[in-house]
Amino acid sequence: MGRARHLLLLLALPLLMAAEDAPAPLSDKAKGELAGRIAGEPLSCVPIRALRSTRIVDESAIIYKVSSRLWYVNQPDRGHCALLRPNRVIVTRTQSSQLCANDLVMIAEQNAPVTYGACGLGSFVPYTR
Repeated sequence: MGRARHLLLLLALPLLMAAEDAPAPLSDKAKGELAGRIAGEPLSCVPIRALRSTRIVDESAIIYKVSSRLWYVNQPDRGHCALLRPNRVIVTRTQSSQLCANDLVMIAEQNAPVTYGACGLGSFVPYTR
């Protein structure tokens, strides 16, 4: 019985790991913003110079716009970050030319020198029109 249980755990481990890596479902607000767009395969990194604007949708999604046709949606690590609110801004400091999953971004007040903390980024899902 012990050997069978051990084998079952070994078989289940990849499924458990995949479930942890799967992004949380998008909020209704984010789904509404992305209506008419098609999701592509998630990317680990995106070039910063290509990003034209950033908008916090809610605690579960950030939209990085490259053009009117291409947007990247980032769901923070663990599916949400309570610090993210539409009236706040994201401050990004990186040593590379890319923004990547697991990078930390600071969350700040839009019109005041107040920072609230940091959120870890998830993967970047391209959405095209």
